[in-house]
Amino acid sequence: MRKTLRAGQWKALRAGQWKALRAAVRESPGAVRLTLLRFTGQFGDGMFQAALSGAILFNPERETDPLAVAAGFAVLLLPYSVIGPYAGALLDRWDRRLVLLIANILRMLLIGAVALGLLAGAGAGPLLLLALAVVGISRFTAAGVSAALPLVLTQRRLIPANSLLATIGSACAAAGAAAAVAVIGAVGAGDTGSAVAVAVSASGSAAGVWLAAGFRSRALGPESDPGASVGAVRAVLTGLIVGARAVRHSADVSAAMIGIGAHRVVFGADTLIMVLVLRESPSGHTAVDSGLIGFGVAITATAAGMLLAALLAPLLIPRLGRPRTILLGLSCAIVVQLTLVLPTALADPTGPQRAHQLLLAGAFLLGLAGQTIKLTGDAAMQIDIADDRRGQVFALQDTVFNIAFVLAVAATALMVPTDGRSVTVVLAGAGCYGVGIVALLVNGRRVRNRAR
Repeated sequence: MRKTLRAGQWKALRAGQWKALRAAVRESPGAVRLTLLRFTGQFGDGMFQAALSGAILFNPERETDPLAVAAGFAVLLLPYSVIGPYAGALLDRWDRRLVLLIANILRMLLIGAVALGLLAGAGAGPLLLLALAVVGISRFTAAGVSAALPLVLTQRRLIPANSLLATIGSACAAAGAAAAVAVIGAVGAGDTGSAVAVAVSASGSAAGVWLAAGFRSRALGPESDPGASVGAVRAVLTGLIVGARAVRHSADVSAAMIGIGAHRVVFGADTLIMVLVLRESPSGHTAVDSGLIGFGVAITATAAGMLLAALLAPLLIPRLGRPRTILLGLSCAIVVQLTLVLPTALADPTGPQRAHQLLLAGAFLLGLAGQTIKLTGDAAMQIDIADDRRGQVFALQDTVFNIAFVLAVAATALMVPTDGRSVTVVLAGAGCYGVGIVALLVNGRRVRNRAR
């Protein structure tokens, strides 16, 4: 009975999202404007990050070693981990409409500075510092949009519409990344092409300025007394500990955390391997054809696997249960690591094209396995965790696992050669998946012993 109820809750969570979005559009014009602000921002972010990858990772004018690549990933991911849990406290104190307006202006100016730095041939260090500021502001504005959404959308529309908006927003970011690849492909590889793509990405911030200016002062909140945020800051500082306690008391959520954590560590190592391998140019191809465009194709393959997971997860979870679905995801991932990623490390360095093909297949299947685990975890957190703890648990997940990804990239950068081929790293990734499987089984035994 309990399992059937959870399956019904899962289906209800995913059903009727398009209907909810259409109804929300009719009910609140403010929701439309805020949604457009979110989508244009994510499009610009996707374009900026892809253009930065073109400038730092796949630029024939720059020789980027694995440690510099790891630094680039840290710039793209750590602001989310560091700023995310604390941004809410500030957004509960300041006028969010003003925050969104000023933040988009600052982001636009900083993007312009990055573009000028590329044209001037600035080193990777200054560019990464500027990019760190850009991505940090992006995370702050994203948090502001999420915090403001309940002010323009009725509560009964909030959960299904927010879930759908997250999916569409990811598609907007992917479209922005594709646009950056197209610009660099048209202008040419090198600092100039990357600078043009970076400059064009400022269009998302310009649109955000115009959209934010259309709201009245305090229309996006906060509604409470600004002084109340002092307590909010203190609550955030202890929120991750509270979230960890909530995770420990839910067997399915702790299983999800184990599964997602194991996958994020291995995915971080594999991502660095993929970047280094894709930088190798097959004979007769330009660097962009084999590098940045190949990276864009790999991202698309991963996204396709994640989309398939969104279709399969609602079928798997009610039949297998959440812990077994996570176990299936980890088991499939370890097979992919040994059959598709390992041959890349053993391949002849003079023939990288086969390695590219293996990594693209691996990207698709790891995207499928990882997103299945992630969606199972989301369902567990949304169903098993109380509302007053749910945000803290999601904050814990985002913070810990993005940091785990960056640390995995950094550790791999210290071990992997410049061509990305390392049997030791690939086998260590398979071992990490194996440790995750063992931890899942131990967690299940712990639950059964506690139930006796």
